[in-house]
Amino acid sequence: MREGTFQYTIQARCTPERAMRTVAELDRHRELHPLIVAVRAVPPAPGALRGWLITDRLACGPFRFPITYRVDLLSRDDHQLVMVARQRPATTVRNHTTVTPEPDGLVRIDVTITLAAPTPLFGYAFRQARAAHLILATRTRAALEAEPSE
Repeated sequence: MREGTFQYTIQARCTPERAMRTVAELDRHRELHPLIVAVRAVPPAPGALRGWLITDRLACGPFRFPITYRVDLLSRDDHQLVMVARQRPATTVRNHTTVTPEPDGLVRIDVTITLAAPTPLFGYAFRQARAAHLILATRTRAALEAEPSE
């Protein structure tokens, strides 16, 4: 097994409530996340607040293939959330997000992603996750700023 972490920050002009709602509601991520093709709410796992089954479409050379994995929202308050995604074989992605109001109506969203995977899969999984999340960050900022103020 190998583990790695990457971080990114989004700054957007919106309310902290809208920022948290956007990052926490995975139903909306089909529009924002470049790999997601389907999101289905499922009963939460024991100890979780919400649960989803997510289907991504991954690429390996000229081949495209779907993978489905479970995501659980483990904790959420007004300023932070923790989610964990589990997929086979033995791969987990932990997302810790904080939302902080800044001056002049800006909100700062700090995201830390920690991925653990079997060593033969780690490089591919880590590169895919990092690239997808950087696109997600750009799209999230645009979506937050495109919506009218609350």
